[in-house]
Amino acid sequence: MPSPVYVLGGYQTDFKRNWAREGLEIFDMFRETLQLGLDHAQLDAGDIETAHVGNFTAELFCNQGHLGGFFAAVDPALAGIPAGRHEGACASGSLAILGAAAEIEAGRYGVAAVLGIEMMRNVPGDQAAANIGGAAMWSGHECQGVKYPWPHLFSRLGDEYDRRYGLQHKHLAGIAKINFDNAKRNPNAQTRAWSFDALSFTEDDEANPVIDGRIRKQDCGQVTDGAAILFLASAERAHAYAAKRGIPLEAMPRIEGWGHRTASIAYDPKIAASRDQDYVFPHVRGTITDAFRRAGISGVDQVDGIETHDCFTTTEYMAIDHFGITPPGQSWRAVEDGSIAPGGRIPINPSGGLIGLGHPVGATGVRMLLDAVKQVTGKAGNYQVDGAKRFQTLNIGGSATTTISFVVGRG
Repeated sequence: MPSPVYVLGGYQTDFKRNWAREGLEIFDMFRETLQLGLDHAQLDAGDIETAHVGNFTAELFCNQGHLGGFFAAVDPALAGIPAGRHEGACASGSLAILGAAAEIEAGRYGVAAVLGIEMMRNVPGDQAAANIGGAAMWSGHECQGVKYPWPHLFSRLGDEYDRRYGLQHKHLAGIAKINFDNAKRNPNAQTRAWSFDALSFTEDDEANPVIDGRIRKQDCGQVTDGAAILFLASAERAHAYAAKRGIPLEAMPRIEGWGHRTASIAYDPKIAASRDQDYVFPHVRGTITDAFRRAGISGVDQVDGIETHDCFTTTEYMAIDHFGITPPGQSWRAVEDGSIAPGGRIPINPSGGLIGLGHPVGATGVRMLLDAVKQVTGKAGNYQVDGAKRFQTLNIGGSATTTISFVVGRG
């Protein structure tokens, strides 16, 4: 059996910040995140034996690659350790976690740092859309001549649900409203101070303009600067860490299960493959159930909450039935009956998610796992899910090309 993987702690930046306006470069925020992460976890740089970075497009936004070299540039104590970068579009952070966890499970290292980071607000909005457009899809083959490729593709996901099962705008609007409301309780959320009125979540073209197809302004995740860091550890190192602080090992959060599947880079082949099946994305369902199986649980009823990928409301709508919260095609029921709202049967995105909290692409998977850790340790503050013992994540790259899910628990 592989060694269990524990989480010693972590840190997230304030996603409301605009780093370029502060005169900062991506390295400055990498350094700040690493240093504050070590402080929050009560670790020294010398405790870190291996390091992983999740990042999608630093070359395009910042003219900077080779981010693994930043660790030693921050602290000489990290010179000589193995370090590298992982890229899988919006799932880059989760890929970095998988890489670090695999090294710990194999017994290669005892403590790993996983840092996800993206700087995206240093260019105009149209340029940002272009930077994250073709690079994560089949460039030159999909969405040619489309101004906003990702709203376009995820509008088509909504169209597919409408074709198979029917889909009403009010249910997508309900998802958006829950996530923006949740973000108001998160001190790190980009939209925590945003204001809305009675028309903001309607089909009013002035208050909630169309971006592409059925995707309107409030249906979209936020372009964000942000970073998050986690420190993963073997059972031996976690036991020593806990004992030094008078904490029982069973109180330490750990990764109980994971799933990881990859489909075609293009959107159309995925839809064609599922044409006669219940789930729009069977491989996403498989990623989730792989995580259930490895965690030794039977399904979503044994999870206390979820942090899922809501780059658009249609993505979360898909996640609801793929997690098994409702039967396929009936995600609307969980919106109407309050199941996914705070205090509901299975709260989704108490952090605010990508829509409310923000979406610094390479950091999102790391941030999701960090929020899951906060929830199961009772440290989520004003957005804490009461009594949470087990949380699950779902991180998606591209048009559900790379899908990764983690189950986090304690005890």
